[in-house]
Amino acid sequence: MQVVPALEMGGVERGTVEIAQALAKAGWGALVVSSGGPMVYELDRAGAKHIVLPVNSKNPLVMVRMIKRLAELIDEHGVSLVHARSRAPAWVAQAAAKRRRKPFVTTFHGTYDVGTPFKYWYGKVMTHGVRVIAISNFIAGHIKKIYRGVDPERIVVIPRGVDTQRFDPERVAAHRMIELSTHWRLTDGMPVVMLPGRLTRWKGQLVLLDAIAKLGRMDVQCVLVGSDQGRYHYRRDLEAAIRDKGLVGSVRIVDDCKDMPAALMLADVVVSTSTDPEAFGRIAAEAQAMGRPVIATDHGGSRETIERDKTGWLVPPNDSGALAAAIQDALALTAAERNVLARLGRDRIVQNFTVERMQTATLELYRAILADWPAPPSAAA
Repeated sequence: MQVVPALEMGGVERGTVEIAQALAKAGWGALVVSSGGPMVYELDRAGAKHIVLPVNSKNPLVMVRMIKRLAELIDEHGVSLVHARSRAPAWVAQAAAKRRRKPFVTTFHGTYDVGTPFKYWYGKVMTHGVRVIAISNFIAGHIKKIYRGVDPERIVVIPRGVDTQRFDPERVAAHRMIELSTHWRLTDGMPVVMLPGRLTRWKGQLVLLDAIAKLGRMDVQCVLVGSDQGRYHYRRDLEAAIRDKGLVGSVRIVDDCKDMPAALMLADVVVSTSTDPEAFGRIAAEAQAMGRPVIATDHGGSRETIERDKTGWLVPPNDSGALAAAIQDALALTAAERNVLARLGRDRIVQNFTVERMQTATLELYRAILADWPAPPSAAA
């Protein structure tokens, strides 16, 4: 049983669905509990079962009810292992698993805020699993540094994976790219610099706008792909920066894109300018799988997915000058150089960061935990 706050469109949710798909394919029962969301239909397609419960609630009274209900679900569905992927659900899932003497596993999908004693205590539940999955070496190091009492033997690094069949340049038909280009009103023949990612300040869109302004080229168009998810103030900040820097004709803000492989194929350069470290760096990995030149900030998980100066560029955080220089270098690549970079980038992802590798490693971990888990007491006992 996997327990997550909701099934929106994000990395936590994508990983949940991918493991549910692998469990169903392997003949295991796949149960997901969340407050719901648009990705529920993917669970249905995979043959997994979803149950809607307010496990995202931080209300103590609701949490007490959720512990009881999750314990009942463990009995009803014959759950053998409980896997939590976020803090609020982890508190109730851990308590339910303990009541039913089932192994409890967690996945660290981020660094989490530990700025106060309460937040540190609240987040520490993610270290309580019999195994604690870190989605990158960076996250594993973070856990060891912040939560010093955690036994390093319980931390297992299983990187997130890219669907290399979906993210394959050979599988993207021309009409898909044409439809997107027309919808976004891109100018034929002009290079495209793309930053995919939700519109939130730490994703660094403002750094990219500074870099585009410093680039000083009128023949480059920049596309910010992502929803503001209600962050209207930040969107207005971006729109003001575009006006103030004289980039109105050069920059487009578009909403979430349902066909990211086609979107990435439109990009001459893909950038990830996060000012805070990415736990893994999905965009950089997916862009490399599509054979795109990639520029990312030099921290976090991007250091693991990008091979510096071979499959992409790494630049200091918040350094728009260095970012502008890297964009200029990427745009100056010859066709032959782009082909070499594309091959190296895709090979790196296919060999190290696929969904299949992530699924296999996770199911193997489940099997190892269950093999060592004490047998339940007999009915007579």
